[in-house]
Amino acid sequence: MKKDVLQRTYSGKKVFLTGHTGFKGSWMLQMLHLLGAEVKGYALAPETEEDLYHLSEGDSLCESVLSDIRDKEALEQAILDFQPDFIFHLAAQPLVRLSYEFPSDTFAVNAIGTAYVLDAVRLLEKPCTVVLITTDKVYENKEWVYPYRETDQLGGYDPYSASKACAELVISSYTRSFFHPDKYGQHQKAIASTRAGNVIGGGDWAKDRIIPDIVRALRVGEPVTVRNPNAVRPWQHVLEPVAGYLLLGAKLAQDHSTYGGAWNFGPLAGDNSRVEELVQSALQVWGSGDYDKPELKNQPHEAGLLKLDISKAQNVLGWNPKYDSAQAIERTISWYKTYHEQPESIKAYTLAQIEEFLTDEQPVLQEG
Repeated sequence: MKKDVLQRTYSGKKVFLTGHTGFKGSWMLQMLHLLGAEVKGYALAPETEEDLYHLSEGDSLCESVLSDIRDKEALEQAILDFQPDFIFHLAAQPLVRLSYEFPSDTFAVNAIGTAYVLDAVRLLEKPCTVVLITTDKVYENKEWVYPYRETDQLGGYDPYSASKACAELVISSYTRSFFHPDKYGQHQKAIASTRAGNVIGGGDWAKDRIIPDIVRALRVGEPVTVRNPNAVRPWQHVLEPVAGYLLLGAKLAQDHSTYGGAWNFGPLAGDNSRVEELVQSALQVWGSGDYDKPELKNQPHEAGLLKLDISKAQNVLGWNPKYDSAQAIERTISWYKTYHEQPESIKAYTLAQIEEFLTDEQPVLQEG
């Protein structure tokens, strides 16, 4: 994906980014800044000084509003004051296991928070392109080998997955009720949703995620605890979906009819690996460490297998994954190793990874 393609869309444009202090949001903020966008972020404060937002000096890259997505009035005021050309909604409660502890809060943030964003969009009296990020877990997961398409049934076993499926229903309802493509001339709002998951990359310190758990153990010389060693996941580097969201936004701004609706972003169909294989690869890149597989009982349900069909993004959007899972793991662990050994260089290292991704030096992957 060429940098200049995205620059032509976002340079000088006003982009409102929810969740800008989070893992994926911090990467997106840096990419938008690199592309020349004027960004206003809306999110909770980062939890630690090690969060990527702090390490990348995020306050210097945007106007930052630290507030809860459930604060409807604050959110509306932030959006209406800014008058954005684009909105990317990433703010969420993103953890499956935490959703079992705080189920109603998870639904409030992920489903009602999305409705609040769209309520604010209704009040905007100008054209605006809106991309709302959900997750690959919105599908009614039957644990089969077939990849899910955007038209497949929504569902969700755990509160996180169900809350994101609810968010998709909210998006669909608002689109048809208030932002119908056939009436674009009246409302001038283009709406799309995106579904991606199993995203890895530097700067993620969330609890109960495999990469942060690996790194935390390695930094203190303890064995990595592998909770679900045989679970199969389609790992993808964080820059893959982030660039996909931006490409979708660019296309959606040009053609609301063709590029509206839901989009899957993920790796190629055969690029899956077990959690244990990811751990082994991570230890190899780090250069040391070990892991164990304790027998854990009474654990909350987590999906064993879930794949996405990305043919729509490939054939209609012209998006393709750039890195396979091995490359994604290598770049991710290399980021953490660099931060562990040379923390003062991590801001430049992060930008270098973004610049590398946005060049054409790395060939686009092909099936087979």
